[in-house]
Amino acid sequence: MNIYGLKVKTRKGDDFELSSLKGKVSLVVNTATGCGFTPQYEAIEKLYEKYHDKGFEVLDFPCDQFGHQAPGSNDEIREFCTAKYKTQFDQFAKIEVNGANENRVFTILKEQQPKEEVKGLKNKMAMKAISKISSTCKKDGDIVWNFTKFLVDKNGDAVKRYDPTFDPKEIEGDLEKLL
Repeated sequence: MNIYGLKVKTRKGDDFELSSLKGKVSLVVNTATGCGFTPQYEAIEKLYEKYHDKGFEVLDFPCDQFGHQAPGSNDEIREFCTAKYKTQFDQFAKIEVNGANENRVFTILKEQQPKEEVKGLKNKMAMKAISKISSTCKKDGDIVWNFTKFLVDKNGDAVKRYDPTFDPKEIEGDLEKLL
């Protein structure tokens, strides 16, 4: 099964059929507005602006499971993203990515891409420290922190998983191959 068989909630509470994205490449990200990785929105927006007309979408899922760094309502999160980072892609309703209430989208993504490669000593050290404070990461494959990114192909399958420290600018090569 891939994510195209699922529905998710928009930030307004409406159902959104992920099957409507068939034929497009997507970057699925669990985000938080109060995280040290939040400035990644800038690079994600640049990817969106450059490739959206070529069939690229950003699926932004705010998540408050890691250090309560996604406070506020869905609309407040949207307002923050558009005001601070000028994001044009929308955010979905706030979700959980690990545990008993995890959103099925992330269950499937984690099954398809259970491991993330962390590059560079600095990033490895950061991820080691983060994993020690991540209280919702209970089993192999769980999301460790905010801004874990999944690149999803035109068929709805996760083909790559990037850790929170991974610079979204470096996703461009993988994205171009899929487009």
